[in-house]
Amino acid sequence: MTYQQTLDFLFTQLPLYQNIGTDAYKPGLGNTLALDEYFGHPHLKFKTVHVAGTNGKGSVSHITAAILQKAGYKVGLYTSPHLKDFRERIRINGQMIPENEVVDFVERHQQIISNIAPSFFEMATLMAFDWFARNAVDVAVIEVGLGGRLDSTNIITPLVSVITNISFDHTAMLGDTLAAIAGEKAGIIKPGVPVVVGQTDAETSPVFEAKAAAEHSPLVFADQIRRVESSTLSADHLNLAISHNGQTEYDNLQLDLMGCYQRKNILTVLAAFDVISKSLDVTQADIIAGTASVIATTGLKGRWQKLSDCPPTYCDTGHNDDGIRQVVEQLKLQKYNKLRIIIGMVSDKDHAKVLSQLPTNATYYFTNAQVPRALKAELLAEKAAAFGLHGKCYPTIPSAIEAAKKNAAPDDFIFIGGSTFTVAEIPGL
Repeated sequence: MTYQQTLDFLFTQLPLYQNIGTDAYKPGLGNTLALDEYFGHPHLKFKTVHVAGTNGKGSVSHITAAILQKAGYKVGLYTSPHLKDFRERIRINGQMIPENEVVDFVERHQQIISNIAPSFFEMATLMAFDWFARNAVDVAVIEVGLGGRLDSTNIITPLVSVITNISFDHTAMLGDTLAAIAGEKAGIIKPGVPVVVGQTDAETSPVFEAKAAAEHSPLVFADQIRRVESSTLSADHLNLAISHNGQTEYDNLQLDLMGCYQRKNILTVLAAFDVISKSLDVTQADIIAGTASVIATTGLKGRWQKLSDCPPTYCDTGHNDDGIRQVVEQLKLQKYNKLRIIIGMVSDKDHAKVLSQLPTNATYYFTNAQVPRALKAELLAEKAAAFGLHGKCYPTIPSAIEAAKKNAAPDDFIFIGGSTFTVAEIPGL
């Protein structure tokens, strides 16, 4: 098989969440455990860091991997979903798994794939664990796919369990209250393994405290031990002054991820390294070097990413209630003549919670990604009109971008978002 034929096989034969949504979700670890046994328990052959949460887990995972690389370790990184290429999900020291390795994996193991009939994500998880083990990584940063308790990644026993935050997303599978969602995320907490929770919240914090106590796992809330005292944006970095237990820790920690929401994520990362540094040799100099070069070191894309300067054009993968709230706060910081927003969403999100937050003074370009879950542009426009958001519809992401650029003056501002899949179809990303 060619690489494309292999992908066609995976995407058509295995249930893929980005295509069919909840029908692809296979709760329980039975398939993963069966695959893990077949492959000889590869996850036991390297150290791990486990990262869950509603928003921010991708950024936290990439920042953590970048710092570990700068500390001299061979680092595996498993994240999801991908934007352009499936191989983005599985990296070692920033390099994607080679195409021929994906082909070889599927060809050699078609029988077990057919016998177990795993979900796409279950298969990808074992491909990652197998690739990391065969390449003898020192440590792997493993991002939870969905939830935590029943997620395929939840067979590992990490150095630290990290939970970034809790917001409403995937409520059909995880629960319709913050406490219920937190309970699912808390499922990654393992006996005796330290836990870092990014944000304190009156509704969710007791859930984590109870689970950590039951598992005898030391627990810290990152926002209770560190604070961002000030932050400024330069041309290519977010510059942060950070205190730890009231004492200055960093006068100017540079982070090349420009979104202001990274102020929360960096506190979570630093708290995680309080734990990681007890098992691995990671210095403050490594942290400084890693945070300054996350994009170049790990290949992360789509987090308040600048696409062009004239007119200023940015994209962001934020797509749920909290994610869009952070995007809107970022938009308020921009200076422009006219704001132009290219937006596409998937059909199974809470559209009202997202649309109700978006600015009414923008010109909208409603569109849809070319995936089955995408909400048609015309239906999105109809829903948006109820919240005072108006614009035209476009059948594809590129056509919407072309129209926005054609209409924009140099001092306008263009934003592209609403869904990971909208960002994924930006030409040249």
